[in-house]
Amino acid sequence: MRLLVGLGNPGPRYEGTRHNVGFDAVERILEAGSGRWTAATRDAVSAEVELEGRKLTLMKPLSFMNVSGGPVAGLVKERSYERQEVMIILDDVAIPLGTLRLRERGSDGGHNGLASVLKALGGNDVARLRIGVGIEEAPSDLAEWVTSSFDASERLVIEGALDRVVDAAKAVLNDGMMKAMSRYNQPLEAQPDARSGQGGTLA
Repeated sequence: MRLLVGLGNPGPRYEGTRHNVGFDAVERILEAGSGRWTAATRDAVSAEVELEGRKLTLMKPLSFMNVSGGPVAGLVKERSYERQEVMIILDDVAIPLGTLRLRERGSDGGHNGLASVLKALGGNDVARLRIGVGIEEAPSDLAEWVTSSFDASERLVIEGALDRVVDAAKAVLNDGMMKAMSRYNQPLEAQPDARSGQGGTLA
């Protein structure tokens, strides 16, 4: 893994919304790696960090979510990365709030941002880490709902999930994807707590 991409929408209007947890996740990894955004173009920002002794590139596409693929493919080509060296971090409405799901490959699962990336990179063998923003009851307007903000109690759960994203990224680097999947692809109550390293809820 050499490139971590967080998906989201640019601009203050979307900060802190459900659809932007991918942006929030790479910001948390940036903090963990004591990095800062150093390269900016019209359609992306990127940073170089060191995590667990490994050099990583972090990226936030600044195109809108549904056309994220162009900026991602541009950086992949510029840096001569392979698809298998990329991991995409994104929101998922189909899994419970705060739950993580790591996968080495697969379909876009109906996520337009991921679909754009997979199409631009030319294959589905791209790792992804989904963060649950799950809904208990389907809203009448899903597009409006995913661009809404978390309430206070939901934000607490998401903050814990963002901490676990950092640990999950470290686990992929140290132990490989399969072991990381075994550890983090669990119900929320069984997932390791980022602060203690033990299973348990974050509340």
